[in-house]
Amino acid sequence: MTGRPVNHQRRAELLDAAVDYATEHGFADLSWRPVARALGVSTTTLVHHFGTKEQMLEAILGRLRERAFAATSAAVGDQPDLAALAAAARAVWTRASDPRQGAEFRLFFAVYGQALQSPGQFAEFLDRVVADWMRALIDAQKTDRTTATRTATLVIATIRGLLLDLLATGDDDRVQDAAAAFLATLEER
Repeated sequence: MTGRPVNHQRRAELLDAAVDYATEHGFADLSWRPVARALGVSTTTLVHHFGTKEQMLEAILGRLRERAFAATSAAVGDQPDLAALAAAARAVWTRASDPRQGAEFRLFFAVYGQALQSPGQFAEFLDRVVADWMRALIDAQKTDRTTATRTATLVIATIRGLLLDLLATGDDDRVQDAAAAFLATLEER
């Protein structure tokens, strides 16, 4: 006997609600019972739509990635190579440093830390956490692959470092000043 098929529209609705729950409550409270209670469903419903807790977390992270790409990709448009890279970096930083996104990025760094401790459990996350942005930033540049990869790596590492600093210290003025200086170097190239 096979189980009932997953209703993909309902799964998407539950996923969006689970993302909102996770960003509000964090990674530590992401277990079946509290999530099910908050979403007004049974734990069986969550298992039916997501499989395991780890698969639910992967889906949440995937949706966060989708939201981030959707929010920043429009800023790049059809600009020439380095202008596109600078526009992409500025769009990512603007969204990431927005205080309204703080909970989302605290969740991101919490999961990132857990993934580094348990790489087998979070293999998909680790495979995509850098690769997705690398691909987009490399494609935004019209230069040789080696130079494009080096520049994309610097952009990702710098933005993540600045964001981690901002979330850890709350020193918005200092970190925004450093970010502005970094982004200006991209725009001047």
